[in-house]
Amino acid sequence: MTEMRHSMRAVPLLPLAAIACLSTPAHAQDSDVEALRAQIAELTAQLEAVNARLDEMESADERNAAAAAEAQAAADAIPAPVVTADTPVEISMGAAADIESADGFSFKPFGRLMLDSGWTFLPDELGRSDGFDVRARRVRLGAQGDIPGGFGYKMELEFGGNEVEITDALLEYETGDVTLSVGQFNNFQSMEELTSSRFTSFIERAAFTDAFGFIRRTGIAVEYGSGDVLLQGGLFSDNIGDLPGSDRMSVDGRAAYFPQIGDTQLHFGGSIHYADLGDGATVRYRQRPLVSFTSERLINTDRIDAGSEFDIGLEFAAVRGPLHVHAEGYRRELGGLVTMDDATFHGAFAEVGLFLTPDDSRTYRVGRFNRTRPARTVDEGGIGAVQLNLRYDFLELNDADAGIIGGTQNGLFGSLIWTTTDYTRFMLNYGHLGYDDAVFALPDGSRDYSVDVIGMRAEFDF
Repeated sequence: MTEMRHSMRAVPLLPLAAIACLSTPAHAQDSDVEALRAQIAELTAQLEAVNARLDEMESADERNAAAAAEAQAAADAIPAPVVTADTPVEISMGAAADIESADGFSFKPFGRLMLDSGWTFLPDELGRSDGFDVRARRVRLGAQGDIPGGFGYKMELEFGGNEVEITDALLEYETGDVTLSVGQFNNFQSMEELTSSRFTSFIERAAFTDAFGFIRRTGIAVEYGSGDVLLQGGLFSDNIGDLPGSDRMSVDGRAAYFPQIGDTQLHFGGSIHYADLGDGATVRYRQRPLVSFTSERLINTDRIDAGSEFDIGLEFAAVRGPLHVHAEGYRRELGGLVTMDDATFHGAFAEVGLFLTPDDSRTYRVGRFNRTRPARTVDEGGIGAVQLNLRYDFLELNDADAGIIGGTQNGLFGSLIWTTTDYTRFMLNYGHLGYDDAVFALPDGSRDYSVDVIGMRAEFDF
């Protein structure tokens, strides 16, 4: 537009007048000169009017450009809106939706589904139930997040049984290297127990963790973690489902040291547990053969009147590339027995695992194993991560001096795990278990025999 205006101003008027004069006859020149002069004056006036109008238009464009620049500067100076409780929240998608608001609240849902099936093969002469069975091992939904003031929360429900049960329900406060927790959560007993079921190397944890009743309980705890050191301790009552009405109280502590030397991640740990079981308390220690979908428990102390528990546990683990090893030992001393001397029971396991797919490894984080993340997942065109594990598992529920013969279980287990994506995996387990002093006897009276088990699991979490 500006170039067109400049071209209009450049139109020459005086040469046109000169040409008109040259083409006029001589006898008419005197009479026409005045007329030409009048025309030139009129055209000059028109051109000046046009030029004035063009100047006005250019001035308007400059003013508009200046106004636009001022408007943009003003818009840039406007602060971003502040999100309050009455304004929409922002949702970001990861493994699950994480909802956050500017005033410090956050809400992240999570859950897991584990479907188990398989076979148990017991001696026919026992006359006990075996064969194929199916079970929804875990069906959980929960949420966790932050609360203004530096607090965090976690709430999780279990829907796998006939009733809805509370698994985790806790409030946390973190300050520096120290975390305070109150509510229901896992006691500090065993790395195997504290590793999530989503990341375990077998379909069930080591036998002693279930036999000795490692469950979530209500209490208050403090954790200190800095560098390669983790210290945990707390005071606990009973499971929230047994409250009120239980006067059980326990103190639990655990320490872990996990240096990384070169490419090797090491873990050394130990735990201690003392529980006052309360007046009139009874305990019973028993265990299934590896899988949870059978109701048969072939070692069992039956009910024992007792007053206290005192436990000591030791932990070791190492991860280097595709290889990992993990071993634990646990000792429980049962005190305050009414009709017998104090009794002592033992449990232990040792395992080795190897990833068969390149660049895959078992992950470790602050005192426990963590999620396996395949280097090449199925949805990315890979085959996921394939892991092979072997384990020896030992549980002794005999104490002849105390007169308790609950049986001994020796298990040789193998597992093949196919982790297709970060959040889906399939497990195949085989177990051969040898029993001494089992609860159920063969027709000839022998209580020493073996059992075979095959377990399968399909699971996902978010």
